[in-house]
Amino acid sequence: MVQLEKPIFVTGTSGQVGKSIISQLGERAVALDEKTLDFLKPDELINTLKQIEEKHGKPKAFINPAAYTAVDKCEEEEELANKINAEAVEVLARYAFENDIPFVHYSTDYVFDGSGSEPRNEDEKTNPINAYGRSKLAGEEAIKRVASDFENAKWIIFRTSWVFEEQGNNFVNTMLRIGHEREVLSVINDQIGAPSYAPDLASATIKALEKGDFPSGIYNLCNSGETSWHGFAEEIFKRASEIGIVFEVKEVREIPTTEYPTPAARPLNSRLDLSKIREVFDIEMPSWQDALARFLKNKIKDKAA
Repeated sequence: MVQLEKPIFVTGTSGQVGKSIISQLGERAVALDEKTLDFLKPDELINTLKQIEEKHGKPKAFINPAAYTAVDKCEEEEELANKINAEAVEVLARYAFENDIPFVHYSTDYVFDGSGSEPRNEDEKTNPINAYGRSKLAGEEAIKRVASDFENAKWIIFRTSWVFEEQGNNFVNTMLRIGHEREVLSVINDQIGAPSYAPDLASATIKALEKGDFPSGIYNLCNSGETSWHGFAEEIFKRASEIGIVFEVKEVREIPTTEYPTPAARPLNSRLDLSKIREVFDIEMPSWQDALARFLKNKIKDKAA
């Protein structure tokens, strides 16, 4: 294990994973928001990074959680999604590898088509079924392509799923909100995956980088266990009620994906096999239920503050 030294460049500062990483790194992090580092202008990124270097020094690591994640909007804005999720990522990766900087990037279960019922490992064939998944896969391929030009390139791509944290725009916060507004909710029961708590993703990221001489590659990273969106919703209301939160909701109906059409198709199977990250980094991810309990405890604490 090696102690991560500052500066560590972190993008996506308004996103769930980015905020969690910055919080845990503390003063070691150099937060690069969208105003500082404009992913819509990939050609300008290198000059901007050199200016940031002049102020903070060359980074000891570069962590890139930034992404265009509006899944349905990606269907009509695929060119924009590719610019942010692939073209800009390629520039950042090249900057990192040219300067011998370890590079961490986040991808998604959406690179798969959602067929079958078994957890997907990192080597299985990708086949995204929506524009968001295609753009994220293009980002993965860009990193691998650039890395092949550098003998000592150090990189990690973390594929994750169903991210949530206390302040973000996510499923848990949506359920907590509408649970106060409606007596009956309808939630999809045939999409299966693992909710991922952003602070747990951040902790695992830092631990992986602290390994120092880690093998570059793609790693699945999410909380352990599996559930449907319906099962997730039921657990949210159950655990929140146990700690004193009162809801209007009386029934959470199960519905299939076909009853809730969206512009972008969603994979039915989002299960990810965590064997590789366990074996390589000795990272044992907490269960999603444990993560949800900590989330709710923090929400209560924040509300009381």
